[in-house]
Amino acid sequence: MNVLIVGSGAREHCLAWKIRQSPRLDSLFVAPGNAGTAVIAENLPVKASDLEGIARAAKEQRVDLVVVGPEDPLAAGLVDRLAVEGIAAFGPSKAAAEIESSKVFAKELMARHNIPTAPFAVFERVEDARAYLSGGHGHGPYVVKADGLAAGKGALVTDSTEEALAALESLMVRRELGEAGARVVIEERLTGREVTAHAFTDGRSVVHMPFSCDHKPVFDGDQGPNTGGMGVYSPPSWLDEGTAERICREATEATVRAMMEEGRPYRGLFYPGIIVTAQGPQVLEFNCRFGDPETQALLPRMKSDLLEVLWAVANNRLHEVQVEWSDDACVGVVLASGGYPGKYETGFPIEGLDDVDDDVLIFHAGTRREDDGTLVTAGGRILTVAATGRTMAEAREKAYRNVERIRFQGVHYRRDIGGGSTGTSRLGEKP
Repeated sequence: MNVLIVGSGAREHCLAWKIRQSPRLDSLFVAPGNAGTAVIAENLPVKASDLEGIARAAKEQRVDLVVVGPEDPLAAGLVDRLAVEGIAAFGPSKAAAEIESSKVFAKELMARHNIPTAPFAVFERVEDARAYLSGGHGHGPYVVKADGLAAGKGALVTDSTEEALAALESLMVRRELGEAGARVVIEERLTGREVTAHAFTDGRSVVHMPFSCDHKPVFDGDQGPNTGGMGVYSPPSWLDEGTAERICREATEATVRAMMEEGRPYRGLFYPGIIVTAQGPQVLEFNCRFGDPETQALLPRMKSDLLEVLWAVANNRLHEVQVEWSDDACVGVVLASGGYPGKYETGFPIEGLDDVDDDVLIFHAGTRREDDGTLVTAGGRILTVAATGRTMAEAREKAYRNVERIRFQGVHYRRDIGGGSTGTSRLGEKP
C-alpha cells in the first residue's frame, strides 16, 4: 500500500515512524515533511495548504491512502477533494471538520445534544459582547475564543472583566487573528485538571486511545503564554476509572452520535479536550485530527498496526480491527527556539542527536537539512524527545537525560513535563 502523510511537524514524523512499521506498507510519502521524515520517507515539495497539489501528487504517486495531519487542510476540504479523485483518506470531511474549525458550531452542537461544556454566549458584534461582559452576565472569569482556526492562539484566558474586554478588542476590533476573530464565544472559565481523549471512529464504531495530558504554557509550573504544547505524558495516573468511562460515554461517543444525527458523519481521529471539574468532566474544545504533541506520547504505546487501523476507518470497517496498547508510560518533551511562542530566530545548528539512547525517540518538527548536511532549526518547536518506561518516573528520567544531550542556540524546554504540575484551567487551542 502506498501512503501519503500531509504535514510537516513532529506529529507527522511520528505518524510516519509508526506507519513505516506496517508490513502492509509499500511506499511512504510526506508532503512537505521535514528533515526527520526525509530519513524514513520521501518528502514531496507540496504545501499542506495546496489541496490541488496534494491531490495531484497522490495521483502521480499512485497513493492508496492519504493521512492528513493538520487541521487547516481538513477544514478547507482536502478529504472531499480527494474523494472526487477516488482516493481514500483518513480524516473528516469539511463539514465534519467544522467541529474544530468553528468554536460556535462546536459549542452549539454540545448545547443541542446535552454534551457537558461550560456556559457560553456567541457574539458577532463587539458592542453586544462588551455589554454582556460589562453587565455582569454569566459567571466570570471568562475565556474569550475566536470562532475560527487561529494556529493555537484563539483562546484567551482572562482573570477579570477588564482582561476579557481587552481580549475582545484584540480579536474583534484590532483583528489580530484576522477573520478568525470576527465572531467570538465567551464562556465561563472552568477550574480543574485537563486531559485529552483521542479516539478513532468511522462514524459509527469508536475505538478509544489511551488518555494523555499536554503542557500548554511555555514556562515551568504552567506559567507564561500558551503554546502549541511544550510536552506530554500518558497515561495520567490521577484520572480514575469512573471519570474516564464518563468521558468516553458522555463526550466522545455522544459527539460521534450527534454528528451522525446532524448529517455530518465523522470519520477519522478526533479528540475532545476535557477539564475534570468538581461537577464532573466538561468539554473545553474539539480537535479534528491527531494532537501535537499528544501523538508523540500515544503512538509509542500502540502495539497494533496503525496503518491497518487507518485503512479500516477510511473504509468504514473499524469494527473489524482490534487495537492493543502497551501498559508502559511515555513522556515527550518539546525543545523549542528561544523566544517561542513569540519572536524567535532560526538557522542554528542542532548538535547531540547522535548521543541519544537507542530506545529514545526523536521526532522532528522545525528542522531543515542544509546543503552541506548540517541539521538546523527552522521553526518554533524544533524536536520532541519521547521516552517510554515501566513507570512515569522511569520514562520521565529517561526523556530528560537525553534532552540534556541535545544542543542548539537558544534551546528552551520545560523541566517539569510529567511532573504533576499540568492540569490548570489555562486552556488553549491545539495545533
